Amino acid sequence: MINNEKKCKFLPGLEIPENITCSMDFKEVIEDAEFILHVTPSKFTRSVFKQYKQYVGNKPIIICSKGFEKESLKTLDEVILDELPDAQIGVLSGPSHAEEVSIAVPTVLVVASEHDYILKMIQDTFMCSEMRIYTSRDVKGVELGGALKNIIAFCAGVASGIGLGDNTFAALITRGLGELTRLGVALGGEKDTFYGLSGLGDLIVTCLSEHSRNRKAGKLIGQGKTLEETKKEVGMVIESIDNIEVAYELSKIHDIDMPIVETTYRVIYDNLNPNEAVRELMTRSKKFE
Repeated sequence: MINNEKKCKFLPGLEIPENITCSMDFKEVIEDAEFILHVTPSKFTRSVFKQYKQYVGNKPIIICSKGFEKESLKTLDEVILDELPDAQIGVLSGPSHAEEVSIAVPTVLVVASEHDYILKMIQDTFMCSEMRIYTSRDVKGVELGGALKNIIAFCAGVASGIGLGDNTFAALITRGLGELTRLGVALGGEKDTFYGLSGLGDLIVTCLSEHSRNRKAGKLIGQGKTLEETKKEVGMVIESIDNIEVAYELSKIHDIDMPIVETTYRVIYDNLNPNEAVRELMTRSKKFE
């Protein structure tokens, strides 16, 4: 469809430029490339990378996916380095729904890498009047911000599905940011990164936008749909479903207090009623902010 009709089924109103083509041949796509953008759903990162790692050479790999490998609890840079220990890695993240990027709505992202030449390459390639790119050396923080915010977006959808209001969304974003920051720092990220584009920025856009499939999934659960019905209706990979399970496991391993994540895990996997989940969160023991 992309090659012949210049259309994408996920962006029905977009006409794809003539100079963009698709291929199923990894060698053809990668051989003469300056760098690689890896954009698969998280769960397929390892299996797809195994198919093309022989062609990478010294080309930088820019991870654009947001999530974890569920089975190993690893971040995606760790997955790539498992398969190719000498890989040159960057992470591109931030508040950027494809529906808006594709029609040139002004968008601001952050690229993180330990390699200065990768930071410069991505800035030089993508910066324009419609897209601004900041740089960071906190690969782990930028990656974790993008992965963990999907969980809070799912919660925001649940809150919408059961008819809660703006007060609740504000509390959810604020307290949710606190949770993902605590876990992110425990996993090696820098605290300030989670208050930047890949943390707070992505959290806001994913929690409040109807473009967000993680939010949509949560909304359907809040409206009483089963997990299978939700997956079928959303029709695309819902990163938050796997991410919630991973974050829950990591919070236990690192002894991090994450009541929102834990309660959401119980809504999905233990059939806790969403309204009861809200009551439990609201009536927890008194805390000092």
